[in-house]
Amino acid sequence: MSDAQGPARSGPLTALRVLDLGTMVAGPVAATLMGDFGADVIKIEQPGVGDTIRGLGPFVNEEGLWWTVEGRNKRSITLDLRQEAGQDLLKRLVADADVLVENFRPGTLERWGLDYEALARVNPGLVMLSVSGFGQTGPNAQRAGYDRIALAFSGVMDMTGFPDRPPVRVGVSVADYSTATMGAFAVMMALYHRDTGGGRGQHIDLALYESMFRFTDSMCAAYDRLGMVRKRTGNVHQAAAPGKTFPTRDGRYIILTISGDTLFRRLMQAIGRPDLGEDPGLATHEQRWRRIEELNQIVEDWIAARPVDAVGQALDRHGIPFSLVLSVEDIFRDPHYAARGNLVTTQHPRMGPVTMQGIVPRLSGTPGEIACAAPSLGQHNAEVYGGLLGLDDTALAALQERAVI
Repeated sequence: MSDAQGPARSGPLTALRVLDLGTMVAGPVAATLMGDFGADVIKIEQPGVGDTIRGLGPFVNEEGLWWTVEGRNKRSITLDLRQEAGQDLLKRLVADADVLVENFRPGTLERWGLDYEALARVNPGLVMLSVSGFGQTGPNAQRAGYDRIALAFSGVMDMTGFPDRPPVRVGVSVADYSTATMGAFAVMMALYHRDTGGGRGQHIDLALYESMFRFTDSMCAAYDRLGMVRKRTGNVHQAAAPGKTFPTRDGRYIILTISGDTLFRRLMQAIGRPDLGEDPGLATHEQRWRRIEELNQIVEDWIAARPVDAVGQALDRHGIPFSLVLSVEDIFRDPHYAARGNLVTTQHPRMGPVTMQGIVPRLSGTPGEIACAAPSLGQHNAEVYGGLLGLDDTALAALQERAVI
């Protein structure tokens, strides 16, 4: 690639140019996922401020580690979209872009004359992904939305935790990351339609709560047909009997999830209770669910009486799915993570080597890569504005003096 296109890249998306106007996680990570597979992602940030995630710790040498992970494979330019000159520059960038990702409050881009209809007049092939808390329409559209708010509004948090305690959040920003993944998938569908169905782009309206709501499996159907309201059950799940988070003898935890009838019989053989596997009163999952506490206690007692290695070996011999609950320390030492290349060490220009999550999913023919570290704010102003738009040093200096860039 030329300087106007950024560093040479590989991957299935090298022909794509993505403008990332988002902040924090859901929108920007959708762009990161595309960048991981070769897209030229140009991160557009407010001059002097930058993406909010830059200022969130923990830090090394005053560099945010969260930004280091999610800013990878991007070029950073600064642009004040509140100024007319900034709006004009964005339209010039849009003319040669495939995708624009944004997560402003609904109506913000429209006030600046940068809504999808306006940008599509510049580039009819543009695919625009708008991520918001509650969507572009509806009575809650103007509410701010963040990860935990989406978990609450989607119904997920009401089902998460123990029945005698308040609802709890998941330990990571699962709504943000789920929305980012669904957003990248939606962009790929829209691009496929554009490139095979007539050349026009389209606008994608994606709400944080909607991605989580879609993942609530049978919650709605069970309420509609049976009047069932799923409640918090802690580490017990209606689809796993036996199954929960079992304590081990050395103070760790092991997860077992047993749903199938054959799997249950194999587990009973593994724990030395083949009689339970042949019990006609435990032949189906529905029967076992009615005796969930009894079965879980039998399994828990067996696990607690043995070294954790012996437990794992017995379960493996009988083909039982299980996992120890791993901490990040465990992950860094785990041979499976090492064999799969799930941890990748990259060189950062200001903090040195940083180990982070590798590229997923794994493509056999066109794998992704971490080609460049997360950029400093405005690092690529000259490269993009000069190389892509043809602005000379005098024009760039004038824009900088007016705080447009």
